[in-house]
Amino acid sequence: MEPQALLGFALAFFVFAASPGPDNMTIIARTVSHGAASGVAYGTGTVIGILIYLALAAFGLSILAEEMGFLMSVLRYGGAAYLIYMGIRLWIAVPVIPETTSRERSGDLVTVCLTAVALNLGNPKMPLFYLALLPNFVGTDFGHEAYLALAAVIVAVEAIVIGTHVWLAGRARRLLRTPRVIKTVNRGAGTVLAAAGLAVIATHRGN
Repeated sequence: MEPQALLGFALAFFVFAASPGPDNMTIIARTVSHGAASGVAYGTGTVIGILIYLALAAFGLSILAEEMGFLMSVLRYGGAAYLIYMGIRLWIAVPVIPETTSRERSGDLVTVCLTAVALNLGNPKMPLFYLALLPNFVGTDFGHEAYLALAAVIVAVEAIVIGTHVWLAGRARRLLRTPRVIKTVNRGAGTVLAAAGLAVIATHRGN
């Protein structure tokens, strides 16, 4: 691909990735409530989902993805339900000072990551986004090299966006020094997670 096309795609995708939405809000909430590893795990899941849809869109399989309505609904509702569940857990959690909080187990991080993958694969607007975006930057001879170039751009942009959100949320997390403040923050993060899950369901039902 031409450097100008890659730069144009990078700018367009940055606007898409950095815009406020359930994914970015969840990354912040997970980082504040469970630490940077949890935020990164969720962010990694979003990137995996995005790259899968890039492959579908790039190689002409977006129509097939749109027709998989039942599977997409299962993924979407399952991921949304898990976000709501995490929000409820934060609401009822006993406040613990971050320095004394045990880190999430690797299995929990995998679950967080898979939740993000499921939510992105269950998003019916994702293939439409790529169908609208890709024709402006790639030709009919789209191949593996172009896919790898776009995938590299996506990973680089998401690394900046996710890293910034995790860093900012991590700095906020260091300010937590009393159980009362932690309880307030936990409930705030729980509300964000539950609201993100409800927003996902509402958006799906509105399509």
